[in-house]
Amino acid sequence: MRYRAISTTHAANSVALSIHLTTVRQSRMPKAYFTPATFRFLAALDRHNSREWFHAHKDDYERHVREPYLQLITDLQAPLAKISTHYRADPRKNGGSLFRIFRDTRFSNNKLPYKSWQGARFFHERRHEIPAPSFYMHIQPGDCFAGGGMWHPESDALKHIREFIADNPATWKRATQSKAFREHLTLGGESLSRPPRGYDATHELIDDLKRKDFVASAHFDEALACSDELLPWLASTYKKVSPLVDYLCAAQELEF
Repeated sequence: MRYRAISTTHAANSVALSIHLTTVRQSRMPKAYFTPATFRFLAALDRHNSREWFHAHKDDYERHVREPYLQLITDLQAPLAKISTHYRADPRKNGGSLFRIFRDTRFSNNKLPYKSWQGARFFHERRHEIPAPSFYMHIQPGDCFAGGGMWHPESDALKHIREFIADNPATWKRATQSKAFREHLTLGGESLSRPPRGYDATHELIDDLKRKDFVASAHFDEALACSDELLPWLASTYKKVSPLVDYLCAAQELEF
């Protein structure tokens, strides 16, 4: 009886181990998150942007947009931690990485209640203390992209970035002019028409010093968004844009 009990226990443990290993292997397998239905919903929301329509189709939003996005955010936690332990992919439904689908119309002439896109940002752990760069992704019919940086930094943060570029031009060039960066990413955002006050118009980086935004991104199509290549593509993109994010963290005296 003692031998039989040991054998039974061993068999049960073997089954449990086999189930665990299968679960681990499955969790590591590439998988798709979004489907064409995701983009059909966002296109329909753009055409029927009203509270009545959204409430009637809220289940579609949850099934095709919000739930897969939250799963993607969860699965980005490990790849993001390999890039920086100070950045967070937060899959909470509220207050996490996923932006709200509702628009803030209080100070806008555009009173449409919903966004026709869905975005997520992966933020620095100290973002509530100091303005910090972030990683970002955006899905929208005909306009999907991912990248990182600082969009519309406040005046003090902007001042620090410009001063840091002026004092550390070689590091800025390494962060934004490497082959991997240039082949995959494009710097974007708004710029001043004239040099900012206090900067020489002949400075070698005057075009960068004129910037009001310090962001870089890469576009992707709906086919990639709906494929099992999306997660590794995002991880690779964030790795390529990380020198820019690192540089901007240094400008704000933040860890990266």
